[in-house]
Amino acid sequence: MYFVHMSLEVDLDRTDFAILRLLMKNAWLSNKEIAAAVGLAPSSCHERIKSLRTRGVLMGAHAEVNLQAIGFALGAVLFVQLGKLEGQVVDAFLSSTAAVPEVRGVFLVSGRFDLIVHVAVRDMEHLKEIISQHFNRHAVVMRVETSVVFNHETQHAMPFSESDAFA
Repeated sequence: MYFVHMSLEVDLDRTDFAILRLLMKNAWLSNKEIAAAVGLAPSSCHERIKSLRTRGVLMGAHAEVNLQAIGFALGAVLFVQLGKLEGQVVDAFLSSTAAVPEVRGVFLVSGRFDLIVHVAVRDMEHLKEIISQHFNRHAVVMRVETSVVFNHETQHAMPFSESDAFA
């Protein structure tokens, strides 16, 4: 299957969206803090969060780590063109790419390239090793173009407002 995330139609109300907004801004909030912010009893809030997890809406919480502080000083974006676009071949390569520890994200896209891969590496030599070992030696890869990331910003807020969700 080409799509990692399928479209889900889940019935969410304003309180669910409020909980999600809070968690997207700060996943370390306690249940008690979330409950107070959305006007629920802590037990009701806990059940809501549990339901969001069970329904596949809330998929996890992750720590945001300063990669430079732990020795990964260089970020790069790889634009990968594949030779075979058969579903199973693409899926297998996508999965194996996502499993590379230096890969921060991999996207199957339309256009001139088939994949966009964000990596974090120690230095240019490490980047060269990753490209050589995982991409250039793989039979399905036709071409890899690399761009070094000078700076990036990450958005953690929801891409829509409450009024959009209930239009």
